[in-house]
Amino acid sequence: MSLSAVMVPVAGANDATQAGPLAGGQSADVLESTDAVWPTKTYYRYAMVEGQRLFYREAGEQHAQTIVLLHGYPASSHSYRELIPLLSGRYHVVAPDYMGSGYSDRPDPEEQPYTFDRLARYTEGLLKALGVERYSLYVQDFGAPVGFRMLLNDPDKLQGLIVQNGNAYLAGLTPARQAFFKRAHQDTSQAQRDMLYAFTGQQAIVEKQYLRDVPTMPHVMSPDSWTHDLHFLEARSDRMIQVQLLQDYYNNLLDYPAWQAYLRERQPPTLIVWGKHDSAFIAAGAEAYLQDVPNAELHLLEAGHFAVEEKPVEIAKYIVDFMNRLPKVE
Repeated sequence: MSLSAVMVPVAGANDATQAGPLAGGQSADVLESTDAVWPTKTYYRYAMVEGQRLFYREAGEQHAQTIVLLHGYPASSHSYRELIPLLSGRYHVVAPDYMGSGYSDRPDPEEQPYTFDRLARYTEGLLKALGVERYSLYVQDFGAPVGFRMLLNDPDKLQGLIVQNGNAYLAGLTPARQAFFKRAHQDTSQAQRDMLYAFTGQQAIVEKQYLRDVPTMPHVMSPDSWTHDLHFLEARSDRMIQVQLLQDYYNNLLDYPAWQAYLRERQPPTLIVWGKHDSAFIAAGAEAYLQDVPNAELHLLEAGHFAVEEKPVEIAKYIVDFMNRLPKVE
């Protein structure tokens, strides 16, 4: 038996039963088998972008295909601590902390408000500083509005799009969730601000984020996740950064038509791996992508909003199969 064969078991029928249908009526009866490979070392680095220090995790050889992992709320690149080793033996992997998140600098939000435009600009600056010319993009939650802004700014950089519980369609948001984002944006009262501030507190982060979609399986979620996040939400200014992003989120809903037009016109190779038990970004949002990219590959997983925390190996297998079918970069 080769060393690669003992690292991670190849996919089998049991894995396949947790996947949804593929686009075009294909059925995911068996996930394509691939030998695992030894991971490379993950490095923890900083780069200066517009005078701010941005943190990122990096692994793999830079001459290989690059996958950029964009994290969601209220997290950081720490979300991908299990996925990165599963990919790094094959690809160059970069997982940044947005400005204002994780180990990256966090300028005072009272001096310059945080918006998704700003996060995207600094993330683009980081990739430019690293010399990354083309990449595949993995977007989850906040990662979708950051990523789609990057794609609209420079559409030729994208090789492949990987969507994991990242919305680009109103169908992915219940009417109550749409109303929440609209109210957060339009209601500037102190009471509304206090409500959003509470949403960034410990009880909300643990119970309404990480454990919300796994009520009968809390053991699947590592407490390291929320412990890490809450460490970076200790100061009032840090929580206000996230409040401002929640206030800005409604602008993403207004931008959805532009993102959908990009998908329709460019037809990027697209993989959708979506935790179907996500009660915030519902599974209809995954299926809606097929309206504009009908050849996208869709898998609905037995997982919730933080599917990469629950199913890192399963997601990695789908990514490897997807990446193997992309044109190689010379």
